[in-house]
Amino acid sequence: MNNLVDTRIDTSNIPKVKAFFDEPTNTFSYVVQDPTSNACAIIDSVLDFDYASGRTDVYSANEIIAYVKTEKLQVEWILETHVHADHLSAAPYLHDALGGKTAIGAMITVVQDTFGKAFNAGTEFARDGSQFDQLFKEGDHFAIGNLQGYILHTPGHTPACLSYVIGDAVFVGDTLFMPDYGTARCDFPGGDAKTLYQSIQKVLSLPAETRVFLCHDYKAPGREEYVHETSVAEQRKNNIHVHEGISEAEFVHMRTERDATLDMPALILPSVQINMRAGEMPPAEDNGQIYLKIPINLF
Repeated sequence: MNNLVDTRIDTSNIPKVKAFFDEPTNTFSYVVQDPTSNACAIIDSVLDFDYASGRTDVYSANEIIAYVKTEKLQVEWILETHVHADHLSAAPYLHDALGGKTAIGAMITVVQDTFGKAFNAGTEFARDGSQFDQLFKEGDHFAIGNLQGYILHTPGHTPACLSYVIGDAVFVGDTLFMPDYGTARCDFPGGDAKTLYQSIQKVLSLPAETRVFLCHDYKAPGREEYVHETSVAEQRKNNIHVHEGISEAEFVHMRTERDATLDMPALILPSVQINMRAGEMPPAEDNGQIYLKIPINLF
């Protein structure tokens, strides 16, 4: 396999990773801690949302807050792997409670432009990523205390998808699932199967022992437990969509046919409107009420 990225891992700093699972959205969130200090980052948080009633809740985020406070951690980053289409981000709530800088990929501007138009968000909605404290691009480095991390830009599912390489771990968002479940869909606006294949090769070029932390698990047929962690070696050998030996053309053919059979995620319309704003709600209307839009026959 071609070495597409820097394959060196600093084994002196192995992050401590605590996973939190939101079963209604099949989402894993993470607290990633520097082993030499109390510094940590939160990755891919969840704001609970009941679509039928239009009500939000914070019990998932409160689990993370309770853990951070119990462990006496200091949040330095609140990180998003991409603009999620299946759950709402709790980043503003966590920021207010715990501090930390919010960050996402620099290509968020493409997503904001696409969906800003789709939802007719108006001129008050900035499309420059300024809702976030930091916009990361390929190769950028960042620190969590003494723990060093860097960015892989891994588009294909969406244009703004990132993978965070932190010590011996990589947090891949929706790019990869468990080997028995495969890979992310590519049929959202800005998605592309060929691009996803190339992004996955970046991840699979990391050292074989690299721990791979997933944003979702859907329990492939025959598996009883939800799982949030695999490895580069397992993905190379066993991923049903993209194991070693699968060509780009084969992957694109499979992914295109499969995506044509998939329903839209249940929460895509509320999720994107909020997540493109870094987890903030749209502005209230003149009656003081916040509304989300449902475009008819658009998607």
